[in-house]
Amino acid sequence: MIYLQLFYTFFKIGLFGFGGGYAMLSLIQGEVVTLHGWLSAQEFTDIVAISQMTPGPIGINSATYVGFAATGSVWGSVVATFAVTLPSFILMLTISKFFLKYQKHPVVESIFMGLRPAIVGLLAAAALVLMNKDNFGSPTEDVYSFIISICLFLAAFIGTRHFKINPILMIVVCGLAGFVLY
Repeated sequence: MIYLQLFYTFFKIGLFGFGGGYAMLSLIQGEVVTLHGWLSAQEFTDIVAISQMTPGPIGINSATYVGFAATGSVWGSVVATFAVTLPSFILMLTISKFFLKYQKHPVVESIFMGLRPAIVGLLAAAALVLMNKDNFGSPTEDVYSFIISICLFLAAFIGTRHFKINPILMIVVCGLAGFVLY
């Protein structure tokens, strides 16, 4: 029964997860942590961190790890991964036949114009999902961790956005700073 729920859940996420893996994160958290309770918020945060570090798209990596965590078996990983990629595969086969022919059509252009703000919203929701007390600490519980987390976040944001520092270098520097400060 859990495999059917897993398949349905990740098929839905794959179908409505426009904007890529980071946009899927808020959908995955809503389904996996809030609705089904397969994982705790801390476990989900750990899975997101591991998914970011492993090669491949974060949405697919997250589905793989969640599938295993929810079922305790590799088959859960297989079902979740297959389910999250299946809608994209079906849509790409269908759309590719028509897109090249109709890509300059006003209706198609307006659909893509409407999807852009939705994708930005999904990406912002993913960022907000990760801005929780498990990642940043809490100003009421551990002020030191909270201040360090905010400073590292601001340094990474300003470094990559304003100074155009390579994001990989920024990850390494923030990781070293976190190791030293914590």
